[in-house]
Amino acid sequence: MNDPQQKWTETIETQHSLFDLKLKEVWRYKDLVYMFVKRDFVSSFKQTILGPIWFFINPILTTIVYLVVFGKIANLPTDGAPPLLFYLAGVTLWNYFAGSLTGTSYTFTGNASIFGKVYFPRLVTPISIVISNLMRLAVQFLLFVIIWGYYLSKDEIHPNLWMLATPFLIALMAIFALGAGMLFSSLTTKYKDLGMLLGFGVSLFMYATPVIYPASALFGPFKKISYYNPLTGIFECFKYGWLGVGDFSPLMLGVSTIIIFILFTIGLVTFNKVEKTFMDTV
Repeated sequence: MNDPQQKWTETIETQHSLFDLKLKEVWRYKDLVYMFVKRDFVSSFKQTILGPIWFFINPILTTIVYLVVFGKIANLPTDGAPPLLFYLAGVTLWNYFAGSLTGTSYTFTGNASIFGKVYFPRLVTPISIVISNLMRLAVQFLLFVIIWGYYLSKDEIHPNLWMLATPFLIALMAIFALGAGMLFSSLTTKYKDLGMLLGFGVSLFMYATPVIYPASALFGPFKKISYYNPLTGIFECFKYGWLGVGDFSPLMLGVSTIIIFILFTIGLVTFNKVEKTFMDTV
């Protein structure tokens, strides 16, 4: 006869809510998140000569290219901000978003062999990718702050209190990348063509975002449409706070926040639904 006081240590359920984040379960696997973050960090620079120095080289070279092509040749405006600092600000934020989105979009297809052998909350994988990219952002943001301090000492920029919103802006980008990445990851288990188009789509999305140009440079319907780009409010708020330039308003950031949380909810629901059957289609 079974002991009535006996309690199960693990319970396997076939059904769960689509809105269930399983945050308690994810927290139990926090050591696994740390291992994945460490793995991503180490594997990125394994068998490289310069190692983590590439964190600095990448934004520097990209900024120089943008400075020549878009600043000197195309002569795009920067709203009066130093072009070098303007492009570096955009590159720093964009690298984090693009890296997080691309990484999380391969959650199922890139980890199918692991998921098929051992159980752990699948949400651990995209979260670890977002965190590992956050480490890269921290290094590149340090480079931005150093150059920002130089221009500040020359009184060429005029920051304001909106710069204190930076942690919130980074959190919004992380949530957006996580939600969109989970959505793409879920869809690519069945429609693999989306994975092939993702790289092109991310590059195209950059030109629809005020990374290399200010939102004030847009006109007509393009300006109205840009306000519904979730990243527009984030990039404009960041540049407005740190550089003191840009076509920014709190309403713009509010719209971005609402759209991002809607997209995150859609991505989460789709992810929770697909994770139960994705091994049949991958």
